Amino acid sequence: MDYSNPLIVQSDRTLLLDVHAPRASECRQALVPFAELERSPEHLHTYRLTALSLWNARGAGFTSEDAIKVLKEFARYDVPQSVEVWIKETAGRFGKLRLVPAPWIEVTGKNGEKIKEEYLYLVTENPHVFKEISASTVGKKHLVSWNYEEPQDDLMKTCIVSNEEKKFCFRLALTDRGTIKQELLKMGWPVKDDVPMIDGDPLEIELRTTTLSGKPFQIRGYQKEAAESIVGNKGPGTGFGTIVLPCGAGKTIVGMATMALLKTNTLIVTTNISSVHQWINELLDKTTLERDQISEYTGENKTLNQVTVATYQILTWRPEKDGPYPHFSIFRERNWGLIIYDEVHMLPAPVFRVVAEIQAVRRVGLTATLVREDGCEGHVFSLVGPKRYDVPWKDLEQTGFIASAECIELRIDLPENKEVEYAVAEPRKKHRLASENPDKTAYVKALVENSPEDKILVIGQYIEQLQKIADALCCPIITGKTPNAERDEIYGRFRKNEIRVLVVSKVANFAIDLPDASMAIQVSGTFGSRQEEAQRLGRILRPKERKSRFFTIITRNTVEEDFGANRQKFLAEQGYAYKIVRCTELSDLNSLTC
Repeated sequence: MDYSNPLIVQSDRTLLLDVHAPRASECRQALVPFAELERSPEHLHTYRLTALSLWNARGAGFTSEDAIKVLKEFARYDVPQSVEVWIKETAGRFGKLRLVPAPWIEVTGKNGEKIKEEYLYLVTENPHVFKEISASTVGKKHLVSWNYEEPQDDLMKTCIVSNEEKKFCFRLALTDRGTIKQELLKMGWPVKDDVPMIDGDPLEIELRTTTLSGKPFQIRGYQKEAAESIVGNKGPGTGFGTIVLPCGAGKTIVGMATMALLKTNTLIVTTNISSVHQWINELLDKTTLERDQISEYTGENKTLNQVTVATYQILTWRPEKDGPYPHFSIFRERNWGLIIYDEVHMLPAPVFRVVAEIQAVRRVGLTATLVREDGCEGHVFSLVGPKRYDVPWKDLEQTGFIASAECIELRIDLPENKEVEYAVAEPRKKHRLASENPDKTAYVKALVENSPEDKILVIGQYIEQLQKIADALCCPIITGKTPNAERDEIYGRFRKNEIRVLVVSKVANFAIDLPDASMAIQVSGTFGSRQEEAQRLGRILRPKERKSRFFTIITRNTVEEDFGANRQKFLAEQGYAYKIVRCTELSDLNSLTC
């Protein structure tokens, strides 16, 4: 035991980090590969060991012995033996099942034509794992199994992996590769995918040293490390995985750096048309690509090129509710060598389905947070790839790569004439009544008027509420119904300082680059979405001299307080403390906005 050490390891697999102890910063960096940060208030930060966090670490080459060594090196008290055993057993599940190439089979089709059927092998050396998978629903539905002690045909006898015969093997169709990985993860058996990636058509691309406007451009160290974690220039890169970086940290540049390393035809999928245009502008500004090498595949323009940028919306559109998705063909119509999933935590379920089929292509997911309110983080792990790189938000803030931010929650009262209506309303209606508290408009207007040096975004969920605020402020509003050309024009005016205040609905939650925004006012949200809270704060985290401020206005003593607490959870985990101010009149804001 060393009482000066910063880490307390508890038997429930939570880790408490004393941020004031010597070596606390060193310990925090050592925990990043294999532990999930849950809370980071002022004095004690809480991490948790989970199966997914250990499998992510194993996917990046971090062993159970490495994890235990870190815990023992920094632990203030003895590491509980039960924790050591759990780490070894849980991490040991990764690699028990491996996907490897199999020889293809030539069969005769209905018309006598020869057809090449492609398969993979799922192999294990453990007879108990073999029996469990064989007896499972997924095993019976998708897998053909055999025991090498009882070979069934000559093809099965050829299953040689790394020149070493395996006793237990399953055969599966190539198109079931992702589905198998997804289903086995649910069973607690993460698959190590050792099937080589295919090479797409070549693309000559380099990062510029100066932008088109003549400004010097140099990739940051962490951005280069993130790209290399996928490609493997500094280690055994697999060609697939997820990069987690804060909003404003330059995830687009990581994507472009990955493209420059792989030099292959690339499909980029992102959240909306404005983001498509931003990707194209960044590619032209910071890489050697020409305009005729890049195209967009959206509701407005459907062309394919060496680099194609598409939206999730167009991919998930279908003419009939139960019909096929006609635009999924984009994944197969060119010989892609890389697919980039921007804001990968937003992958809609239908796209997960097609991602499950396309496992032979190198792929990278970009996100600020892997938090999903539906608990589907495991889908990202199994289908896109495990987390390969992560940098704590506060680390980048301290180095100046993202802006420092102050989070303030303003609690105001519900008007008396709304109290009875609120009291008798059903739960969903209660949330809307509290969110659309009409008194919020006056507080928004006061914040704007008292902050003349800030460029301000007012963000909310309900269009009618936002329209009233925009009318009161005499400023533009962007919603889902705003035409894309008009959106781009308004965003452009904001960037050029022609407008100082902009009201936006949830369409601006993701992938919108407004670098000079220094203040956000949140008036309503999607119930308790932590993901949304992180993304909205991210709108004001681009580096700037002025400290950013994130105001949230909620109605006191209503369900909005409870939902607000859940939304704040992710930011608290990243080290952002909320200052709570009860406001009974507008003058209460004076000390906050001067």
